[in-house]
Amino acid sequence: MRSLSLLLLYLVTTLAGAASYKDSPFKVKESIVAPPRAWVEHAPASSNHILELRIALPQPLSPLLEKHLWEVSDPSHKRYGDYLSKQETEAFLSPHPHTIDTVSEWLASYGIHEDHSSAQGWVTVRVPVSLAEEMLDTKYHVYRHSETGEYIVRTTSYSLPEVLHDHVQFIQPTTMFARFKAFSSTLHWTTAPVNDAKASSTITGPAGNQVDASCNQTITPTCLRQLYNAVGYETSATNGNQIGIASYLGQYVNDHDLQQFFEKYVPAACGSNYTTVSINDGQNDQSIAAAGLEADLDAQYAFGLTYPTPRTLYTTAGSPPFDPDLHVPNNTNEPYSYWLEYMLSAENLPQTISTSYGDDEQTVPESYANRVCMGFAALGARGVSLTFSSGDYGVGDGDPNPETQLCFSNDGWNTTMFIPSFPASCPFVTTVGGTIYIPETAASFSGGGFSNYFLRPSYQDQAVSDYLSKLAPGTYEGLYNPDGRAYPDVSAQSDWFMVAYQGQFGYVGGTSASAPTFASIISMVNDARISAGKKGLGFLNPWLYSVGYAGLNDITTGHNPGCGTEGFNASVGWDPGESCEAFRHLSGSS
Repeated sequence: MRSLSLLLLYLVTTLAGAASYKDSPFKVKESIVAPPRAWVEHAPASSNHILELRIALPQPLSPLLEKHLWEVSDPSHKRYGDYLSKQETEAFLSPHPHTIDTVSEWLASYGIHEDHSSAQGWVTVRVPVSLAEEMLDTKYHVYRHSETGEYIVRTTSYSLPEVLHDHVQFIQPTTMFARFKAFSSTLHWTTAPVNDAKASSTITGPAGNQVDASCNQTITPTCLRQLYNAVGYETSATNGNQIGIASYLGQYVNDHDLQQFFEKYVPAACGSNYTTVSINDGQNDQSIAAAGLEADLDAQYAFGLTYPTPRTLYTTAGSPPFDPDLHVPNNTNEPYSYWLEYMLSAENLPQTISTSYGDDEQTVPESYANRVCMGFAALGARGVSLTFSSGDYGVGDGDPNPETQLCFSNDGWNTTMFIPSFPASCPFVTTVGGTIYIPETAASFSGGGFSNYFLRPSYQDQAVSDYLSKLAPGTYEGLYNPDGRAYPDVSAQSDWFMVAYQGQFGYVGGTSASAPTFASIISMVNDARISAGKKGLGFLNPWLYSVGYAGLNDITTGHNPGCGTEGFNASVGWDPGESCEAFRHLSGSS
């Protein structure tokens, strides 16, 4: 009898709670003043349009995860290299059981079935716009990007029942207008920079190594091995070391292009393959027309430089073209949460992963940036070295002309300010800027600056403070956050990379080239460490700023203009233009 009474009490409490969500007063959860620049309201969203809502539940133990990350990533700590397992990481990322139950009850009150991620921290539901508007007390609209013609379905504000606020970190897609574009500049098919050096001449690199003079005109895998002192190093195919690249936004690695590139520049790799992992129904279309310049670049250099290290392509669907006149389901979500959800649920991960995508930090809600950044921290705690491109627009838009610059705040005031990039600004990834020429100088397009979301992490306190102390008083005052996470952390060659694309050879440049280059060097270091019985380097930055900098070439010339300014100058010590110098030096300091 007592058991029956308890069951009835539970049912009454549950049903009352379910009804109370609709009765509870709504309170604004997130809002923005207006869409970011170039996004224009086009029309009300169709009530039948299907949204795939991603609900992020709070992770109360994430500060403990961060503590573990610092300990296993610090070369001076006794736990250095003692990486967490998948199960240990998930325990730190799990929401409180009461939160899971509360959100499930809220969704059940609308008759919605939800899917949970492995650690329970992400809830996914598919609902029509009409129901989403009722649940979130909002109105969705179709927005059009005036420069690209893209369409997305978003809102500028949404609310939740007040009783849910402590149980939901955020819900997307709502207020996020980020496009997460690939960082690669215009493809140059026929024009190469002028180089008067004879084909047979060489240049002495920063480590005393000889580099073919032709590398000042065309970058190839051989050039990068020469410049970064990795000539003759052979990686292992069987020691357990792996490398991965992440591909988004319909960017596909064309296998014919890859083999064509290998045949000319990495003959030993001809006929070799890679593993493709599809995330959220991500594809790898092999038609010539579907070949992705970004994906081809990443694969040809990351896979070519590290051959025969086992390699993986992670292809994630997200943000496809959307036709606002068709009432059919379209996924207009961002891709990172899906990618992270998969990676954190996987038992086996590559030691090194390169990503060349991002967008303006201010187009990403701060709550989302924090959540995704913590996901990157979790991968670091599991021993993964993550490299991200720093962006291709200097300190913001790449325009030094004050009359034509387009760097304005998105807070309704339209204040001129430097525009940092995300995920480059996340303190738990290694951000890679760009250099050009030999001797190297900072590339003018190389993204670099200071986050407005993330405070400067302790590992770079000394280096960044030293740089700021050298600036003249008042330099760019009010344009950037001097207390923010500074980036890039390193740089590497980033222009005039020869690639095979849609069956032809041509040149491409951007920090999309430098990120897989640096990742490949780190993968070689990890290969050497693993062959010697050591662990991979994991999250790189505490090591880079305390020990690894000994293997870096200090770039002291160049600057990264933008936002109506000349940007930050390269100088002695850390600045927005540090470069990887030599593989053997890095290996020795690891």
